[in-house]
Amino acid sequence: MTADSQDLRPLLLETDEEFRQLAKKHHELEERLHVLSTKHYLSDPEQVEEITLKKRKLQLKDRMEAIVRRYRDRPPLQSPSLQQG
Repeated sequence: MTADSQDLRPLLLETDEEFRQLAKKHHELEERLHVLSTKHYLSDPEQVEEITLKKRKLQLKDRMEAIVRRYRDRPPLQSPSLQQG
């Protein structure tokens, strides 16, 4: 994630349910990849799992970035008093 994304991450974790779920799943995949990385040897199924997890993790990260961009690029909210003038 970019520095801009990192700034918005805490806000989105609090306010955006989809972002929160994506971040949770991303963290779960990261934990499983860490377990796999501690092994000296990966079986063929574990190698396939590792590749699949990395791809899925990237997909989640891309989706999270899209949410950040959507939030960052939306027009700022105006107060009701400014809208009436």
